[in-house]
Amino acid sequence: MNILLIGSGGREHALALAIAGSPSCDRLFVAPGNAGTAAHGENVSLDVADHDAVVAFCREKDVGLVVVGPEGPLVAGLVDDLAAAGIAAFGPRRVAAQLEGSKGYTKELCAEYGIPTAAFARFDALEPALANLAATGAPIVVKADGLAAGKGVVVAETAAEAEEALRAIFSGALGAAGASVVMEEKLEGEEVSFFALCDGKTALPLASAQDHKRVFDGDVGPNTGGMGAYSPAPVLTPALAERVMAEIVRPTLVAMAERGTPFVGILYAGLMLTAQGPKLIEYNVRFGDPEAQVLMPRLASDLVAAMLAACEGRLEGIDLRWRDDAALTVVLATRGYPGALETTGSTIGGLERAGALPGVSVFHAATAREGERLVARGGRVLAVTGTGRTLAAARDRAYEAVDRIDWPEGFHRRDIGWRALGRDGVGS
Repeated sequence: MNILLIGSGGREHALALAIAGSPSCDRLFVAPGNAGTAAHGENVSLDVADHDAVVAFCREKDVGLVVVGPEGPLVAGLVDDLAAAGIAAFGPRRVAAQLEGSKGYTKELCAEYGIPTAAFARFDALEPALANLAATGAPIVVKADGLAAGKGVVVAETAAEAEEALRAIFSGALGAAGASVVMEEKLEGEEVSFFALCDGKTALPLASAQDHKRVFDGDVGPNTGGMGAYSPAPVLTPALAERVMAEIVRPTLVAMAERGTPFVGILYAGLMLTAQGPKLIEYNVRFGDPEAQVLMPRLASDLVAAMLAACEGRLEGIDLRWRDDAALTVVLATRGYPGALETTGSTIGGLERAGALPGVSVFHAATAREGERLVARGGRVLAVTGTGRTLAAARDRAYEAVDRIDWPEGFHRRDIGWRALGRDGVGS
């Protein structure tokens, strides 16, 4: 069948690689794609915010499945409009996508169904939020309710930091995403990413992964969309994974079904492993980025077949297979990220030498071709993934490839995987 993949990031490059390798895929279109996705399909100039245009394109090109990569089109109801036109689409419908589109929606669902998460309060105006801050103090986590491209969360260690975040959000710094805020307790523990493939009633866990949100080595600095990731995550033991399924993922599927908004697609639980057990930090409703860049190289099953099974409500009995090798990815970003970028349009070299190493994949995100030049067009620009028998071997391959890339205007962390590699039994 012909398949349309929506998106332009590193996640979409990883998905394009997996989709193009499926025997079910005759032709792959990527809208709008990037310089990397062009190697696996045909990049198309399509305004994905114009749902009628997407439907028309699907009919013209006889598209049998649409895979929606980023959260924006999901929250905007693209899957609803495709379904109304009789076109199969992988991802949740608009109301179900509120699990990511509104942090308050998710927190209130957790409270109603007893799903473990941080204590919270939700506010629609600055003064009540400041009063809550005065009563609770710091540390505290301040979150814009809506989608903010990974920039709507501030982990405030002091009341002054929290007040600054609240005033910025309510002053319109994040636009409509900051119409309301969620303030919640700061959970202590280790963060991990948990993914489940869902068909509305059945949830099938994917391999574990762990990412690095902070911009600098040692997990310090502001939060980002992710500076690297690895899979599997040794901290998420089989026993803990089953607790996550039993206490968080399955109850969420039950809740969504009972509300008449069954969840179909990828449910991505950002978790904190606390002394009391796993707690939900937040949900995303799509593959992670950069987690997809370590999960897709490890997936041995047919991704398209699994997505179709989810769309058709027949995940029960489906088994996903994973390669034994570990994978680790390092994100290369433009200097200044996640703040104001120092440059745009800088030239990147050395990718052929990096990608020629065995066990290495270079995934593009904010890249474009200008004649013979490959140029950077945003914050997170590349994700360099290494695979190996052990996590240490995967790390060494990834950094060997990174060191072959010539991009003075970029930067990256040198310690991706440090938590896992410091554990007993993990290493070479």
